[in-house]
Amino acid sequence: MTDPQAIRIRQARREDVDAIVALLADDDLGAGREVVSDPPAPAYLEAFGKIAADPRNLLAAAEDASGRIVGTLQLTFIPGLSNQGAELALLQAVRITAELRGQGLGRRLVAWAMGEARRRGCQAMELLSHNSRVDAQRFYERLGFVKSHVGMRRAL
Repeated sequence: MTDPQAIRIRQARREDVDAIVALLADDDLGAGREVVSDPPAPAYLEAFGKIAADPRNLLAAAEDASGRIVGTLQLTFIPGLSNQGAELALLQAVRITAELRGQGLGRRLVAWAMGEARRRGCQAMELLSHNSRVDAQRFYERLGFVKSHVGMRRAL
């Protein structure tokens, strides 16, 4: 069994992409939109390259003592004029491997992301959570996030 406290959080590397995609696909919603393969589909590797090359994006990986990726998230840092020019951190794609859910790793991962956002001068962090992810929304509320906006999406 993996000790959640022994897990290291770091910037993701190209060789982590297959494990990260598997985490993204590990629920009903993700299973319908992600494609898990070895090697990862070229679109995932291309997206990783863009994220890694962009200083306003950070893909994180939570790694256990054996080197296995057990969690991930993406942060995007958005400059803005609103709120007196405040920088905003957008938290996306937070996933924890199924056997470690409920053991504190998600809390640690989000706390790490909040620290990174503060270090980069962000004044707030926002996230979107799909309507079907009721448990995730309760988790974020326990961490102090509030339902303050209505998110909307349109396919292009």
